[in-house]
Amino acid sequence: EAGNVSLPLNGSLITGSHNLFGFKTVLQFGKLKMSSVFSQQKSEQSVIEVKQGAQVSEFDIKADEYEANKHFFLSHAFKDNYDKALENLPIINSGITITRVEVWITNKNRNYENARNILGLMDLGEGESIHKDESGNIISNIWKPDFISINDNNIYPDNGRNTLYEEITTNYVAIRDISSITSTLQPLNAQYDFVGGQDWEKLENARLLKTSEYSLNDKLGYVSLNMGLNADEVLAVAFEYTIQGEVFKVGEFSNGGVDAPKTLILKLLKPTNLSTKLPVWDLMMKNVYSIGAYQVNNDNFILDVLYSDVKTGNDLNYLPVEPISKTTLLTVMNLDNLDRQLGANPDGRFDFIDKYTINTRNGRIFFPVREPFGSHLSNKIDNPDIADRYVFQELYDSTQSKARQIAEKNKFYIRGSYRSSQGSEIPLNAMNIPRGSVNVTASGRQLDEGVDYIVDYNLGTVTILNQGLLEAGTPIRISLESNSMFSIGTKTLVGTHFDYDINDDFRLGATVMHLSEKPLTNKVSIGDEPISNTIWGFDLSYYNEVPSITRFIDKYIPFIKTKEMSSITIEGEFAHLVPGTSKALDDGGVSYIDDFEGSKTTIDVKTQTAWGIASTPQGQLDLFPEGELTDSLPYGYNRAKLAWYHVNSDLVRGTSATPDHLKNDPAQQSNHFVREVYEKDFAGEFLFCEV
Repeated sequence: EAGNVSLPLNGSLITGSHNLFGFKTVLQFGKLKMSSVFSQQKSEQSVIEVKQGAQVSEFDIKADEYEANKHFFLSHAFKDNYDKALENLPIINSGITITRVEVWITNKNRNYENARNILGLMDLGEGESIHKDESGNIISNIWKPDFISINDNNIYPDNGRNTLYEEITTNYVAIRDISSITSTLQPLNAQYDFVGGQDWEKLENARLLKTSEYSLNDKLGYVSLNMGLNADEVLAVAFEYTIQGEVFKVGEFSNGGVDAPKTLILKLLKPTNLSTKLPVWDLMMKNVYSIGAYQVNNDNFILDVLYSDVKTGNDLNYLPVEPISKTTLLTVMNLDNLDRQLGANPDGRFDFIDKYTINTRNGRIFFPVREPFGSHLSNKIDNPDIADRYVFQELYDSTQSKARQIAEKNKFYIRGSYRSSQGSEIPLNAMNIPRGSVNVTASGRQLDEGVDYIVDYNLGTVTILNQGLLEAGTPIRISLESNSMFSIGTKTLVGTHFDYDINDDFRLGATVMHLSEKPLTNKVSIGDEPISNTIWGFDLSYYNEVPSITRFIDKYIPFIKTKEMSSITIEGEFAHLVPGTSKALDDGGVSYIDDFEGSKTTIDVKTQTAWGIASTPQGQLDLFPEGELTDSLPYGYNRAKLAWYHVNSDLVRGTSATPDHLKNDPAQQSNHFVREVYEKDFAGEFLFCEV
């Protein structure tokens, strides 16, 4: 055969393929049959495990894979009270209720429907966590805190918690004009090192997020964004809350009396320069992990915290150090303090509490401590010398990328599984499924299509007809092939299967197959390396009717009369996979971590709306002395002058519509204000930056 061929196999270890393009031969030598293929594979194989009618999905997350730039505390007070508020779950020891919040970010999508000019201040509403240098030391008393203690001496945020809001709105009222903010705050920069991009941020036409774009925990005081922020984006908020019947407010709301285009004053949560030394670094939550699921339910949900022990080579659910060697990491991290009835009795299972340890809507795991693998673990060990070998404090004190480089500490994992909603219809998560390529087994027993299940090859679903399998909770395994929607390389499959029939009831088989991939380029990323694998194995099947067993049962076991002939069935398989590396990667098998191509931001220089007036560089008096000027025209005298002209192409292309005075005038045809400028006229790349 030539063209679309297949090599179906009856085994479960070596499954063959139903969708190949190439050559196939079927030969027979006496009792020996041989089927061989030389082809390109056009499909991908996958396996789905189903238990009790629900699809089982697993997750495996490293400790350094927390969701960055998505979850933020609204204030240092909420951050400092987080561990205490959750130490007695399911009771929340908070006392606050956030009744209103507005979230503003950098307007990257040019949506001006709910846009305002804003000024975000890092120290707004703070008490002790006020203006500090990069070492964390208070460098001045520029904003005097008002130490009013509420609820066990916790300092809660308010516009009047320090003098910042009063002074800005009284002595620096010119900040209401967005164009005057830099010049107005310049004296504070010179006297107190009050730095823009760090202590304060101004945003022109900032975008107000819709309530559907984030979620708010009104008891713990943090917001979770649906989309993570880029490194250069700004996040600022205004919020209002009550505690012990008293109302507090931080920042200004868009409908609070400050009308556009006047600048709103907000609490800055993330500046463009988010340094690990700044207080706002701690406002970004680093204890939230995504398991990649939605609409998660508590039924059969499993989560464990593990430690990869180098000495034993095993993943342990505890740390082999005193005094916590007999306590699971789930309990150490305060993720297992309750039983299934929410009683104070650890049962070895994850405490599934919606909105506090897990967000069931989007599958986010929230540790009830801010630094589970850092300071919290160190306090549990209570021995600095021993804790230094295990505690991963760099995860919280360094950037995420830098922490990932510390391999000797990055040994914690979050692993588990969850199940989808139960039902007889099981989605295969694939389309273009070749007919006959779906194989369904229950506890290792082959099921019959059309009897135990049916397959919708167009929609990609399997419907279990045998309800007894679902009611008994029998594990079901579905293996299938699906046509690739697109291919990033060439897959070549060469294989041969031998069948030797000793008699009608006894068969021996052997298989050898080789699958290799050739990528489009030899520059491949980690996780996408092409394979060159060989698999070989043997199988046998034996069937024989045994009438003597039937006669024995009928004769010696009372009250039983058999209706079917007794038989013996023996099936066995053996397979061995020999992994290899594609020749396209050379002998060393090199793959690339990141070539930074995805980090490039493209600016379309042809569109005038993509351009903006840049600020004049400051601090370079020899090159840009005008950078020290404010509110004066000479500030922009040395700007480059750019203009866009749209010229009718029919006037310059020498067509019948071109006027004779242009067609016969080479000087005008080559004039840059008249002629067409093609993209190929630019020989290099442009790099534009704003300082």
